[in-house]
Amino acid sequence: MNPEIVPIHRKEFLREDGMLFVRTEGILETMVKAPLIIASLIVVALAMPIQTSFSSTRSLDLILYSDGSAHVSSQLDVDPLDPDFEVNLFGPSIDNFVAVGENGFLLSSEIIDDKVTIDTFGTSSITVDYDIHDLISKEGRVWTFSLDSPTDYSLLMPQNSIIVGMNALPSNMIIINDQTQLELSTGLSEINYILGTTNPPVTNPPVTNNEQSTLDFFTISIISISITAAVVGAITVIKRKQTKSLPVIQNEITESETKTNFHDPETIFNLRPEMREDDKEIIKFISENGGQVLESDLRKKFLQPRTTMWRTVKRLERQGVIEIAKKDLQNLVKLKKELEEEE
Repeated sequence: MNPEIVPIHRKEFLREDGMLFVRTEGILETMVKAPLIIASLIVVALAMPIQTSFSSTRSLDLILYSDGSAHVSSQLDVDPLDPDFEVNLFGPSIDNFVAVGENGFLLSSEIIDDKVTIDTFGTSSITVDYDIHDLISKEGRVWTFSLDSPTDYSLLMPQNSIIVGMNALPSNMIIINDQTQLELSTGLSEINYILGTTNPPVTNPPVTNNEQSTLDFFTISIISISITAAVVGAITVIKRKQTKSLPVIQNEITESETKTNFHDPETIFNLRPEMREDDKEIIKFISENGGQVLESDLRKKFLQPRTTMWRTVKRLERQGVIEIAKKDLQNLVKLKKELEEEE
């Protein structure tokens, strides 16, 4: 045995100066695992706020109007433990923003640029409605709708609109009250459309002398035929009026009644017995004004702020009593002609 170094233990050796040297096996493995454990803890710590503010979009519906604005309606599932929920809007030009919880109460919110912070108050579902002016542009007669959506959504085109171009095919297309509704997928969608149709002006070429004489002959012939047809038609109309004057008057009355065929307030109250008293006053006011008023007139009449009146209008819309339409960049509130009984 060597007298200079005497092995004492499997992991311990005695040096020449008498100091005990201990070797630790697996030190490299320990040094490698330690940073990995620390990194895992950091990832978990960063992921916790993300999980806290996690949300999912249940539905997304858009309505385009002929004035270049759009209405966005979205239902979101949120974490009820997160008191402040942040939603990304589709642009900064926002009007009539309303956030409603699952219990039907209006939630307070604060909009900064294209983001809104909503006080959830423990609700697990939020319905968001707002008007936006950033999704549609116009060049000449062609309007262009553009949206990079994070989820699938439905899009209701304006009335009298004709689609002239799309960058992607919709998954479904239906017609609702003469309006086209598209079902579009996640991602960027661009739709080009025009409103209505106009006939180009008709220009007549110059007429020569020879053609003029021919046209005069045909003109005289056409005038003669027209006069004869007018006389015959007049006699026929007179005879028909003598025999069918009463049905014509009845048809005119029926058409006039159809234009104002909405339920009177008492009928609405009987079909909706749980309606609030302040909502009944609004229904009476709308009925007294021909069945439709602007939302701004309702605010002036009942001295309510914009958000309060908008919540009232949306509540009546959910009850199936009124419907909301656009007129000159304003909301037009109309009594519905057909009213179903509540089950």
